[in-house]
Amino acid sequence: MPPVEAWERVLINEEAIRSGVHSFIRCTECHGGADLPDMAQAHEGMVADPSEGPDNACGECHTDIQEAYVHSLHVTLAGYDTALYERSIPENHPIIEEMESYHCSECHASCGQCHVSQPSSVGGGLLEGHEFVRTPPMSRTCTGCHGSRVRNEYTGRNEGYPADVHLTEARMNCVDCHTGEEMHGIGVDPTHRYEGTRQPRCETCHLDALSADSGILQHTIHGQDLACEVCHSIAYKNCSNCHVQQTEDGVPYYELENSWMEFRIGLNLERTPERPWQYVVVRHIPVDPNQFEFYGENLLPNFDNRPTWEYATPHNIQRVTPQSERCENCHGNPAIFLTASAVRPEEQRANASVIVRQVPSLDLLTLVEALGY
Repeated sequence: MPPVEAWERVLINEEAIRSGVHSFIRCTECHGGADLPDMAQAHEGMVADPSEGPDNACGECHTDIQEAYVHSLHVTLAGYDTALYERSIPENHPIIEEMESYHCSECHASCGQCHVSQPSSVGGGLLEGHEFVRTPPMSRTCTGCHGSRVRNEYTGRNEGYPADVHLTEARMNCVDCHTGEEMHGIGVDPTHRYEGTRQPRCETCHLDALSADSGILQHTIHGQDLACEVCHSIAYKNCSNCHVQQTEDGVPYYELENSWMEFRIGLNLERTPERPWQYVVVRHIPVDPNQFEFYGENLLPNFDNRPTWEYATPHNIQRVTPQSERCENCHGNPAIFLTASAVRPEEQRANASVIVRQVPSLDLLTLVEALGY
């Protein structure tokens, strides 16, 4: 994230306050406090971020967005609960929620953390002197929270790996694919990010590439057996685990163990009409049975209920990749599939549903039939 000077965190743009889109609203209507000459009295009860919470000030005017947004993943972080509760038991949920209050809550996004300031997780700081920004700037908001993986993949910051073609060729921002409706949770009530309608969809822009008349042989042969990323992604960051703790003074922190760059194809755990593929790209997520042991013992007794290698959508798309160059780079090549030998012994059971037991071979008969000979 770009560094923010101390004065940039608090100094407002007078022009924005006097003539901006919200200039007709008095400061105290959103921030509280009072119009009094005494500074102490004027700031009594003042709210730093009036867009926090379910009854935030933004919702008084933006009712259509507010109604959906308070239930969106950006606010509820329900995806964390879905994953952790599935690995745990109800009796442990209160302790897990306590842990989340220390280590996860900073990553939830209020309206202001996208449209007025940088996210609090990177220290905050006004974007344009309190001027409201309709389209959040990618490099100062989105990547503040989605930085170590998404930003580094998309912008080519992983040494030796190119940036996503959508950035290098089309100069696309996050919101070019991830619409306001998606970010605000309009029309969905998900418990995790891969639930419900698939958005964004590659075919929104690349519909011709998927048609029978596309002339793209690989698309004709594979149909809907493969998610697009299986052919068009390259290696991405995988993390071993993340242990959360607190200092003696009660300051929460976490420690990530080793991470590595790797590309793996696994089985699609939940094939649905929205996600019909047999094979998908999988990423090792930072989890292990003891990662929350600072807060209690055996908090994830059902650890094996979910894979540690999970369906992923890397942001490092390339038109030409090793997989798309030669058939044999995939077929008969166990090095890029999540085989049992690629999974740690203690994680075999958890990943049984995504491990590829038989690497697809180069079946010439299937190839001939697909080509119509």
